[in-house]
Amino acid sequence: MFCSDYQIQGTIFPNPNCDPMMDAQMLGGALQGFGSDKDILIDIVTQRCNAQRVMIAEAYGSLYGRDLLEHLRENLDGHLKEVMVGLMYPPPLYDAHELWHAMKGAGTEENCLIDILASRTNGDIFQMKEAYLMQYSNNLDQDIYAETSGHFRDALINLVQGMREEGYADPGVAAQDAMVLWEACQRRTGEHKNMMQMILCNKSYQQLWMVFQEFQNISGQDIAATISECYDGYFQQLLLAIVSCVRDKPSYFAYRLYSAIHDFGFHNKTVIRILISRSEIDMMNIRQRYKERYGKSLFHDIKNFASGHYEKALLAICAGDTQDY
Repeated sequence: MFCSDYQIQGTIFPNPNCDPMMDAQMLGGALQGFGSDKDILIDIVTQRCNAQRVMIAEAYGSLYGRDLLEHLRENLDGHLKEVMVGLMYPPPLYDAHELWHAMKGAGTEENCLIDILASRTNGDIFQMKEAYLMQYSNNLDQDIYAETSGHFRDALINLVQGMREEGYADPGVAAQDAMVLWEACQRRTGEHKNMMQMILCNKSYQQLWMVFQEFQNISGQDIAATISECYDGYFQQLLLAIVSCVRDKPSYFAYRLYSAIHDFGFHNKTVIRILISRSEIDMMNIRQRYKERYGKSLFHDIKNFASGHYEKALLAICAGDTQDY
């Protein structure tokens, strides 16, 4: 099934009962005094869409003369603070924020770069680059070039140009591209790696769907299995992420969540980033794929590893307005 053949559905939608001024007053009350009323904060912030949160933040500034994000940072701590502050960022700025910290911390968090750049649309990337420049006065392309290396860097730089073809598919070209990919997997030279990443980073999803089918016909092998055999390191992981996103983006993020929860003893940054960034896009689909693929609900696994108000916030994002956890 091609990725566009099912209904994409998030878990957080515009709340018809949202009153930005009233919500701002409630948040202000919850943030006053010696201890914050975290339940009120979570109930409001997780049950409003991002556009509504932006309006609430504007109303908050008018009421209190304070920046709501700064007030949240001052009054919360730990992973709950990361969740609540992250939800307040507009999506392009949130991606920019995550990329900045992935590259500017102690070492580069390559998996963050892969998750974001392998899955975003051209429009997403354009807005993300603008937000990155405005927020950090740095060029995203230049920072990626400085912080990564080799063919992994080349592929990331290609993706961050936001030049993927859209809506174009040609069966004849698909057969030619499949031959190029098969040869690239066999020969594995630097030139062939470049051809591999050029096709995967620039062809439309519709075109790549046909290319992968032609690759199977030509080689008798699945493209993902062949990439796994022929390449390694972060270059391999990036190529596999692109293939997975072409085939079924919610399945890719379900896999990344499962890996973050079970392979790393709950990698909080990854879990938070995926839940926030996909909440208004395809979080419901991700939940469904998670249950189908791993036999347990995402709610179940979050409950096993998170606790307290942090757990409540994560579950609220997963459930949206259904509260079915």
